[in-house]
Amino acid sequence: MATIKERKPLSKNKLLGIAGLAWMFDAMDVGILSFVIAALAAEWSLTPGQMGWIGSINSIGMAVGALVFGVLADKVGRKKIFMITLVLFSVAGGLSALTTTLAAFLILRFFVGMGLGGELPVASTLVSESVEAKERGRVVVLLESFWAAGWLLSALISYFIILNYGWRIGLIITALPAFYAIYLRIKLPDSPRFVSNETQSRSIMQNMKDVWSKKYAKRTLMLWIVWFMVVFSYYGMFLWLPSVMVMKGFDLIKSFEYVLLMTLAQLPGYFIAAWLIEKAGRKFVLITFLLGTAASALVFGSADSTVALIVSGMFLSFFNLGAWGALYAYSPEQYPTVIRGTGSGMAASVGRIGGILGPLLVGMLVTAGYEIGFIFGIFCVAIVIGVLAVLFLGTETKQVELD
Repeated sequence: MATIKERKPLSKNKLLGIAGLAWMFDAMDVGILSFVIAALAAEWSLTPGQMGWIGSINSIGMAVGALVFGVLADKVGRKKIFMITLVLFSVAGGLSALTTTLAAFLILRFFVGMGLGGELPVASTLVSESVEAKERGRVVVLLESFWAAGWLLSALISYFIILNYGWRIGLIITALPAFYAIYLRIKLPDSPRFVSNETQSRSIMQNMKDVWSKKYAKRTLMLWIVWFMVVFSYYGMFLWLPSVMVMKGFDLIKSFEYVLLMTLAQLPGYFIAAWLIEKAGRKFVLITFLLGTAASALVFGSADSTVALIVSGMFLSFFNLGAWGALYAYSPEQYPTVIRGTGSGMAASVGRIGGILGPLLVGMLVTAGYEIGFIFGIFCVAIVIGVLAVLFLGTETKQVELD
């Protein structure tokens, strides 16, 4: 019986391009949601609590998807799960454009989240296993940089499409990646490290248990803390970003313009993180960029001038997304091949719980009358906790060969 190892792998650049475009479509969907929330609040007269639930239901789906599809990736292969998740979030995203009630919209956003939550850790695992150790971290961070491209697309679609033609047209555009899945089925090989005979002999429960075995428990604890804190703060801040700008006194058009400017800073954040990660190491990049995120969040929350808001918002985007790239490079490197998808998926799933709580917390605190500066101060503290976890529990994996 032929194994996947006998198939000719794609070149590094082609693999990065194929996986990166799918990653870009994911970001486009998440990015558009932040603008859609602001638009829906005006059209459907949503309360801050209801606005928070839109972001949180997406993260509930992502938590379920990361766990379910992460463990399945170690059973049936990375490519199959990559395909399924891509189609799931694309179709559900397109259908959500047809809804007329908040309940129906929330149900479909759950399925969108499932697809997104499953695709991201599986894609990073696939790329991580397919690239040589000496440039593995850099390539995975570059994969993450496609997220910035997706956010830029979402900001452009929001500014030129949603403001002029409505949020429904913007969401329909997010359904287009479903067609791209057909191209992926033909072009994308599975991970050269994934061996079906070996993984099929192991149960899903055994894989999940091994993630917390004595050898990997410290690594798992570190990842779970970092993932929770990073996702909690990211979705709490960025899904509310256009709405926060409105709360600070800008109209919807101006808030979209300023968020677009802030989004541009994501690209240099990724590129500098990609350059540093093979030179200074994973821990250095994660700690440095997370501390930069914490400081930027503190300044952004208390900024009372347009210049201060834009500059601190750009630094927030720069540092936060660079840290995301390092985290996606770091996570798969903690485990051997047979439990790599499970370990990465479980960590991402725990992180998505933070993504559920973050937007809800903002909605609750805004309703209760708390200042934006206080709310962003909470996210600052959360990020510092993540820094301490990496500092004291993390091990350096720079250019280490994967088991």
